[in-house]
Amino acid sequence: MNYDEMLAKVSTASGFIAALDQSGGSTPKALKGYGVEEDAYTTDEEMFGLIHNMRARIITAPSFSGEKVLGAILFERTMDGEAGGKPVPMALQDRGVVPFLKVDKGLEDEADGVQMMKPMPDLDALLQRAKAKGVFGTKKRSVINQASPSGIAAIVKQQFDVAEHILAAGLMPIIEPEVNIKSVDRVHSDIILRDEILKALDNVLADHKVMLKLSIPAEAGTFDALINHPRVLRVVALSGGYARPEACAELAKNKGMIASFSRALLEDLRHQMTAEEFDAALASAIDEIHAASAT
Repeated sequence: MNYDEMLAKVSTASGFIAALDQSGGSTPKALKGYGVEEDAYTTDEEMFGLIHNMRARIITAPSFSGEKVLGAILFERTMDGEAGGKPVPMALQDRGVVPFLKVDKGLEDEADGVQMMKPMPDLDALLQRAKAKGVFGTKKRSVINQASPSGIAAIVKQQFDVAEHILAAGLMPIIEPEVNIKSVDRVHSDIILRDEILKALDNVLADHKVMLKLSIPAEAGTFDALINHPRVLRVVALSGGYARPEACAELAKNKGMIASFSRALLEDLRHQMTAEEFDAALASAIDEIHAASAT
């Protein structure tokens, strides 16, 4: 797929985006959920090798195809690896799945109720390398823990500032200011975030669009103005700690929002499964998430 074909698929096709981008800090938890305990590896390289094997198994499974999976968000090491004997972005494209790349370097400590993104000094070089490998877009995450107007405004500004670099590199940015679903003032955070994003979208050049990855709102319909905004290509939802049945039920209340789930996609997969058992479990999860995204 070329860029225009990937753009058309992401903007109009039915489906969801798989999040396969667990990074160093979240990898042990992801492996444990997959049935691999921490005593199975002794070095970071061994740990990353095991998580790559899990992702490669997902990407090459018969059920993981562009029929219901629009795209997949990759960790940098995954982008640089292979699946089925091919570079991962190529392997995804061959399955009809659009590749994205996680580009943030993690979170700063909480201040003013939010966690900003850490500096990304090598971003431009990473973007050039990703584009050369056939990656379509990027994802970068911040976290909102409290309904702080100044903190949320700072997060949105940082996200859109970095998005400009990504657009200039010819890639599609997914802006992810996650609202902590355990926050006591989550409803207010959703509203403040929506309004700050709407203001920021007014400054996006007319020939550019961005994508948004947001927590499923506490009140259904809160993000409708973002979903329908002419500068927004697509709004995708993170599962945010919900188990898959609850995540899908909450997502289905928000017409036009599609899933970009990680834990909720992978929660039934175990490394001890046979190939047939693995693909059956993955297919069931894909069907459930696709149905919620198509509502």
